[in-house]
Amino acid sequence: MSPIYRRLGPLCLAAAALAAAAAPLDEPIKPVPLTLHQDPARAALGKRLFSDARLSSNNAVSCASCHNVAQGGGDARARSAGFRGKLGAVNTPSVLNAALNFRQFWDGRADTLEAQIDMVIRNPVEMGSSWQEIMGKLAADAGYRSGFAAAYRDGLTVANVRNAIASYERTLITPNARFDQYLRGNRNAISEAEQAGYAKFKQYGCVSCHQGVNVGGNMFQKFGVMGDYFASRGGVNDADLGRYMVTHNTDDLHVFKVPSLRNVARTGPYFHDGSAATLEQAIDVMFKFQLGRTGSKQDKAAIILFLNTLNSVPTEQP
Repeated sequence: MSPIYRRLGPLCLAAAALAAAAAPLDEPIKPVPLTLHQDPARAALGKRLFSDARLSSNNAVSCASCHNVAQGGGDARARSAGFRGKLGAVNTPSVLNAALNFRQFWDGRADTLEAQIDMVIRNPVEMGSSWQEIMGKLAADAGYRSGFAAAYRDGLTVANVRNAIASYERTLITPNARFDQYLRGNRNAISEAEQAGYAKFKQYGCVSCHQGVNVGGNMFQKFGVMGDYFASRGGVNDADLGRYMVTHNTDDLHVFKVPSLRNVARTGPYFHDGSAATLEQAIDVMFKFQLGRTGSKQDKAAIILFLNTLNSVPTEQP
């Protein structure tokens, strides 16, 4: 062995081992991008609008009333209250990582965040407002007038208000979950027990619907593949019809957008009807009605350990 190899060989081997340890993993779940590169001025306007109750007809609720960014992006209620206190038809999904969903709402009726914002504004239960009414309020605010004039060539318009809110929402991604660090190559980011939980998540088939960058949010699926969830619950209402209410295709009865599992440990209650108060209850329902399998108490606990590695906070730019 040459003197040079004796001196450099161990260093080369150590460097190779470090590089291998840092190699990204090829898994069904993909890491959240570090940024979606939004215009800071537009996102800052959107952040202000997100918390502005003047978007509702009676100035009673804002987007933030139902989407608490500091607490997982939801409101911890089975169904949220609208501008007159009436409850909505379904559970409020988290706004965190919503930009990574392929459609918006449980029934997928909105293709974009901008379309989702428009539908919430005009919904007779949620905000009950109109763009004519909103633009009158915003135009009377000098801060909004100057802010939009600086951020948009055509200033304060309906399209720009929608875009500003959506720009802010696109900053509400959570790329620094421990599981994302693990996927990017940090093998020590999650424990062996959490890795075992992820293995169970895959082995039982959860990953067939909950995969991709948002651990869901990229497909539709029937609720009750392996059993009649609604009969077990005690009946059906219009909100349970799911995507059928959009397409009127009988194949879409009880079909919903698969929810993202990012921050799922922080965003109960669960399902479109908010019927599962705890993550343990939700997993039991999934095993019975989606997988048709019986999981041991230990395996379910292991999966919950894994799901907790998906928790993170947004890295908003403004």
